[in-house]
Amino acid sequence: MPGVEDWLNSPLPIIQGLYAQFGNEYAPKVIEYFKQRFKERNALTWIPSLNDIPLHDLKANSMVKFRCMVQDMFDPEYYLGVYETKDLATGDTSLKSGKYRDIAQCLPGQEINLESPQNVTLDRQTLYCVPVPGEAEWVKQAYNSSSQSKVTSSMSAKPVHNKRTLEEDSGHVSSEPGVSVRGDSMEVGTQNIVDVSEAAKKARTDNSGGSGRSNPPDLNFPLPGEKGPACLVKVYDNTDIYKVNDVVQFVGILSIDPALASFPDQTNEQSAVLDPTMEGIEEQNVHCPPPSLVPRLHVLQGEKLGHNNPLLPQKSDSEESRTAFESVIKEARQIRSELVSILEQAVFGDSLAAEYVLCHMISSVYARRDVIALGKYCVNISGCPKGSDFTQHLYRLLDELVTKSFLLPMSLSNMNTWRFSPKKDYTANRLTSGVLQLAANTHLVVDETALEPGQLDANGVRNLTALGNVINWQKVEYDFNYHTQDFPSSLAVLIVSEGKSLLPSDSQIPLVPRHPVDSLSERFSGIHTYLTPALLAQVRAYLTCVQQIDYKLSEQVQKTVEEDFVEMRKEDPNSMTVDDFHSLLIVARLLSLSFGHTQLTTDIWRRAKAMEVERKHRIPQTSARQ
Repeated sequence: MPGVEDWLNSPLPIIQGLYAQFGNEYAPKVIEYFKQRFKERNALTWIPSLNDIPLHDLKANSMVKFRCMVQDMFDPEYYLGVYETKDLATGDTSLKSGKYRDIAQCLPGQEINLESPQNVTLDRQTLYCVPVPGEAEWVKQAYNSSSQSKVTSSMSAKPVHNKRTLEEDSGHVSSEPGVSVRGDSMEVGTQNIVDVSEAAKKARTDNSGGSGRSNPPDLNFPLPGEKGPACLVKVYDNTDIYKVNDVVQFVGILSIDPALASFPDQTNEQSAVLDPTMEGIEEQNVHCPPPSLVPRLHVLQGEKLGHNNPLLPQKSDSEESRTAFESVIKEARQIRSELVSILEQAVFGDSLAAEYVLCHMISSVYARRDVIALGKYCVNISGCPKGSDFTQHLYRLLDELVTKSFLLPMSLSNMNTWRFSPKKDYTANRLTSGVLQLAANTHLVVDETALEPGQLDANGVRNLTALGNVINWQKVEYDFNYHTQDFPSSLAVLIVSEGKSLLPSDSQIPLVPRHPVDSLSERFSGIHTYLTPALLAQVRAYLTCVQQIDYKLSEQVQKTVEEDFVEMRKEDPNSMTVDDFHSLLIVARLLSLSFGHTQLTTDIWRRAKAMEVERKHRIPQTSARQ
């Protein structure tokens, strides 16, 4: 039985061996074989990650993993699942598996029989995936530190401009002669390579004079300044479970064959292109980018991630996950006290504002009723100091605590030039990303203090509307030119403004500083010093765990809450509207979660009411009701 080094470095020969043993019934055997390998203790930590290791240090056709967000879904592509090869000297034929490959290969002295009745054409789903947008640096470093994969020069792939033998490409030691592949051509007479889906696209691009390859392709990241590899992920099983904006960890076989980026002239009789679809050069560039920039990953296992916190286990039903969850919840009250104290220092000693910032940090959409997104809680901190870097300092603090975040300065230039909502580009046949195409539970800090005098153009107005729709309904309207479609979102939005925000919010909390508002750098430097590695780990795990608490209202508490609502309406109908009551219930729920409680208690209900009363007293009567 192959050892760990075999399936890590040379999975394709194993797959071919399973095909030779089980024939057309081999597919489930492949999945079962690698499923068992991945289950072995810490097996996944030995697999190199595209997130951490430069592409030029990874070996072609080896096992890799990729933590990513699905940014777009391309049309299904067809490929040779099984193909026949013929020995030119003896006439002997054999069948080979074409799964988990981009290039169907045969040895020198052989040819692929495209007319064989034994050839089997199958289809696979292609996903365009990008690194998780806004993923915190501490998250990336923690995942990297936990990895046990060792990439040495002996495992490194050759640069794409050098020759590579078949042994190097497959990682399989063999006495058979190698197959040479150049970055710009294939050597006639030494190999036969068939691209089962993309050769035609790239070949046509090359024949057009190369103008389509003069500039690096746009990797289509949703957020400006994002780094990391994009990847074309080929999915063979359960293709319908993945959707746009899902965060997934894929494990599969890396394909970076330079032949994907450079194909021979279509008149070459020793290569055959199977995809006759004609496309424009823009679509070719998007769907067939150079593998040195956008590698291909053939999936053997895909797992949707409920969170991307490296301090906690992923599988919520595992014993390890339950133990970690219970350990954090036991310490929830103490961790909460520390966190509120830290946030209080960040907002100049305003303890009430600190409580509302904490509620924002643990909010998430847990259900939908018609058009209402239950669980969302957008907070507007108003009264922020003018002409200061308060928002930047506050954001850097939050970025140290949460797993995904983005600071959105509402400057006139950003509002008028950025694209907030994704839009379908029919020329390139792709979904052009927007700033609001983010994974669930991303924290979006909107800096309204950056807004300067001027006029929003048509794009700015669309962006402002899109931002309001996310806040009110937790949905992003994707533009498909001839129609629009709403995609659900779950973004925790925090608005920082000088006065009442131009944007809607669930709660406005005017700042009442108890400490001087100057010396911001010294203040936040002291906070970061106080956040020791041990305390940071506790807070980070706490913020993820409390979001996952299964919260319920007991019948007794429901009765108490209803009676309170009736009494408050009797005392002053204007002070407790239906919207006010809904907001109060949200605050009570978030307070309960922050203490690690699964149910609302009478004490927390009273605390929520007191917080809302104090918050409303801060808002001038001339302001619109929040």
